[in-house]
Amino acid sequence: MARLFGTDGVRGVVNEFLSPELAYHLGRAAATHFSKVKEHPTFLIGRDTRISGSMLESSLASGICSVGGNVVMAGIVPTPAVAYLVRQQSFDAGVVISASHNPFPDNGIKFFDGNGFKLPDAVEDEIEQYVHQSADNELPRPTGDGIGTIEYNSNLAHHYAHFVRHTIDTSLEGLTIVYDGANGAASSVGPEILSGLGAKVININIAPDGVNINHHCGSTHLEGLRVAVLQHKADFGIANDGDADRCLLIDNEGETLDGDQIMLLCAMKLKNEGKLKDNMVVGTVMSNIGFHKAAKELGMHTYSTAVGDRYVLEYMREHGYSVGGEQSGHVIFLDHNTTGDGMLTAVQVAALVKESGKPLSELAKIMTKYPQVLVNVRVVTKTGWEDNDLIKAAIVTAEGELGDSGRVLVRASGTEPLIRVMAEGPDQTELQSICQEIADVIAHEQGLAE
Repeated sequence: MARLFGTDGVRGVVNEFLSPELAYHLGRAAATHFSKVKEHPTFLIGRDTRISGSMLESSLASGICSVGGNVVMAGIVPTPAVAYLVRQQSFDAGVVISASHNPFPDNGIKFFDGNGFKLPDAVEDEIEQYVHQSADNELPRPTGDGIGTIEYNSNLAHHYAHFVRHTIDTSLEGLTIVYDGANGAASSVGPEILSGLGAKVININIAPDGVNINHHCGSTHLEGLRVAVLQHKADFGIANDGDADRCLLIDNEGETLDGDQIMLLCAMKLKNEGKLKDNMVVGTVMSNIGFHKAAKELGMHTYSTAVGDRYVLEYMREHGYSVGGEQSGHVIFLDHNTTGDGMLTAVQVAALVKESGKPLSELAKIMTKYPQVLVNVRVVTKTGWEDNDLIKAAIVTAEGELGDSGRVLVRASGTEPLIRVMAEGPDQTELQSICQEIADVIAHEQGLAE
């Protein structure tokens, strides 16, 4: 049986994989785990705007209460709000119901511990065992006052907004910002944060209807934000994803700033203030070559983890580093929050723009982005390719062609039957040819799926 938990909680198409019954058993399982530390643990539950969110929320809460846990419902709030509020309000655990940047038919359930951190694999595996026991009716069912309670607190989102605003001491008055909420979890709190700091805010995609989350908007679809920034002659634009743990930016000239550029800008500010431990900024293996070169020129060091913000966070926690993240826009400021935080990221950059007095387009020149080409090969099997001599030979040949001016990265997807081939270097056409050559060998050796 495949592992229930993926790279970011339990995620899938609602009623096809992620059913109310599964949510119920997950609630029972999680409460059973956390009750080993406290007899009646209290969970904070937040969700995004998907039509399935309230259904899954109800089932999850019922499962928690059925084994003696208590629940506080925060309603629609960003993922990083739950991570912050769990530790700030002394909850025993947190849960977010969201599928992040995925389309609306999907949803997910991910857990946080009492310190606001995502659960390690070993704890997820234990909860998964409890899920099976719950389905077999092997977990206890308390009666009387042993049953848990559910409360609703719609003010918690405002606590999070207050927290984000107070991570800077700079007014944003005089800045015009376009904000794209992806019709997701930050559709209300995002404008509240930016306007509360004094910015003139032009909002787009903040009218969720349950099915329009991430639909041609937000951090995965930047076209509309780019048009709005140029049309309104804004200083820049902010794009979150559905659960607002990502942030990408459009500068005043309509160019995109990804997570690599954002991390560098913020790390440089901290370095200048003497607050960047060991002058280190943590990226992933997908970070652009330009990220590493620029950091070195600026007197900073970089480290690359495996793809996934959880791996970035693990390394940051282990060494006490302040800034890290992914090219996709998950940026972690560990001095402030315990997960990628799209609004926190946006506010940090906004403060930098205001304090510098320079347009974001000029600040973005801190880094030259090398062209990247990514080819996804949908295969019958994504195991064993690392030991295939023909695939290894194709990769070595490609690396030889690029030399010191580029690199090749081949990896299996963590969530789909794909092998991803990425090449990076100065010449886009050459990269396309190199990626396709490797992809053709992989397809032949691993079996090209329909």
